[in-house]
Amino acid sequence: MKTKSVKTIVATVCCLLASQAMAEEYKASDGWKPLFNGKDLSEFIVEDGKATYELKDGVITGHTVIPSPNTFLATKARYGDFELEFEVKVSDKLNSGVQIRSRSRDEAEGRFEVGRFYGPQVEIEAGPGQAGYVYGEATGRGWLSPEPKSKDKSLKQHEHFKNGEWNHFRIVAKGARIQTFINGTPIADLADEEIYKTHAKGHIGLQVHGIKEDLHPMSVSWRKLFIREL
Repeated sequence: MKTKSVKTIVATVCCLLASQAMAEEYKASDGWKPLFNGKDLSEFIVEDGKATYELKDGVITGHTVIPSPNTFLATKARYGDFELEFEVKVSDKLNSGVQIRSRSRDEAEGRFEVGRFYGPQVEIEAGPGQAGYVYGEATGRGWLSPEPKSKDKSLKQHEHFKNGEWNHFRIVAKGARIQTFINGTPIADLADEEIYKTHAKGHIGLQVHGIKEDLHPMSVSWRKLFIREL
């Protein structure tokens, strides 16, 4: 078998970079913009836990830390109605998610202390599972989406998330309605007036869930994060 020449490899890389640049230019022309500057994490702040985040070649990777509660890499910017797209890859046994319209608590409630980051979360986990459904992180309500609470196993879990691979997520939040898609397949379509009253606008947060010591270390990675305000 002949190996590829250096020129062929360089040409291939250049084509991929050119294609990515064209895709980004197209998105920008339609109102899309990168969620962050792509150079560093200065547009984010770490909330709650001790998990670590690194940026390399346009990929943000969160690493578990023992011991640590749930950790969130939250945007400093706040968003209300928007469309968000990204790709994510997660260790099979690590629960994760993306917070939307979330913020730190102004006052304690039940077991949740002042400062706890909370709000709607779009679930990320290996399949079969509940990726794409909406959870009320630190709200005391549990799942906001009805499917995970269903007795129907076909609704409770699905296999649209590809384990060990990059998965494309699309989230549309407009008014009280939150829609999610994984790899082009519709997953959640939720209208929750109660959560909208308290969380009409807020930060986006990339979660690394707290884990037991015997599962450490694990990680979750995000790339190609784009947002369009509606």
